[in-house]
Amino acid sequence: MSVPAVPAGAPEAPLRLYDTSRRAVMAFTPGPVVTMYTCGITPYDAAHLGHAATYLAYDVLQRRLRDRGHRTQCVRNVTDVDDDILRKARELGVHYLDLAAEEMARFDADMRSLGLLPAFSEPRATSAIPDILGFIGMVLESGHAYQAGGAVYFSVSSFDRFGQVSHLGRDEMLAYAAERGGNPGDPCKRDPLDFVLWQPSAPDEPAWESLWGPGRPGWHIECSALAMRELGATIDLHGGGSDLIFPHHECEAAQSEAATGEAFVRHWMHVGMVELGGIKMSKSLGNLVFVHDLLQDWEAPAIRAAVAAHHYRSNWEWHDGLMVDATQRIRRWREWGAGEGALTEVRAALDDDLDTPRALAALDAAAARGEGVSKAAALLGIV
Repeated sequence: MSVPAVPAGAPEAPLRLYDTSRRAVMAFTPGPVVTMYTCGITPYDAAHLGHAATYLAYDVLQRRLRDRGHRTQCVRNVTDVDDDILRKARELGVHYLDLAAEEMARFDADMRSLGLLPAFSEPRATSAIPDILGFIGMVLESGHAYQAGGAVYFSVSSFDRFGQVSHLGRDEMLAYAAERGGNPGDPCKRDPLDFVLWQPSAPDEPAWESLWGPGRPGWHIECSALAMRELGATIDLHGGGSDLIFPHHECEAAQSEAATGEAFVRHWMHVGMVELGGIKMSKSLGNLVFVHDLLQDWEAPAIRAAVAAHHYRSNWEWHDGLMVDATQRIRRWREWGAGEGALTEVRAALDDDLDTPRALAALDAAAARGEGVSKAAALLGIV
């Protein structure tokens, strides 16, 4: 017999999540179908643990939402054309789409091995060029963009709510823009914080015809176009790693709302960074722990438990001892076989801003009492 999350006849308390834009833990109360968009990878290298931690957080959220009776539609895009993948393809002497196909096959295999729920859709940026061109036209018509130097730029000064997601000051925005590909020194911009919607392609880069000349899309416009194409003008929840808050998600929100005049996202959810040696895991730095390598030595449930031991919003440090601890933890749970121990406690922990460390502690306590915890562990994707 299943254990109810609340006493019979009582209304279920709302699930509460931190909202980046509102800077508070808020009730998340979507309708029967929950629309979600999570920024996917740029497929020019293998998936690392930082990627896995991000997608595992949204996976656990979906599992609890489904447990509460919702259907979830989670779109995870593929950025298969941007500066990074074109640069890597150039270095390797391969076609950028061949590189993307190879790395996406590896990524999808890794995520399946970790037991992630299948994405509702996994659209590629290159599939959305007509949508992107139409979207840019809408932004221009709304008066929030301009043409210069063969490119189209979004004018941040025209949009009063720029900053609504990140709440950063101008100096901080400029610093992050310089660090994260925003190119504030572009002489064609009216304001260093303006961002590109369409840009001319270099001679060895892919190019598509447009009203503004041949070129390719900017990074931010790809996600806006894909999110709207797949899920509509307003989506329930959008997120990714916390390093995407600015400029990527700030720019997404601005251009989307400028184009449609409607709210783009009801709830912004961001996941903290995984560090190695005190520094955020990054492809550019090479300080990575690859998912594929972990799966050679450890089973997927233990990897999930090691990640779940940290709250999704926190930055945390990876070390090999985490896998030893997680493996021992799961071994203790398995001693008691199937059962519904800790189910009420785990549901309550996940409803409290996806508190997976508290959920793990509840599973440990139930196992210590000799209770089987298989059903509660499955809410964390640990089977």
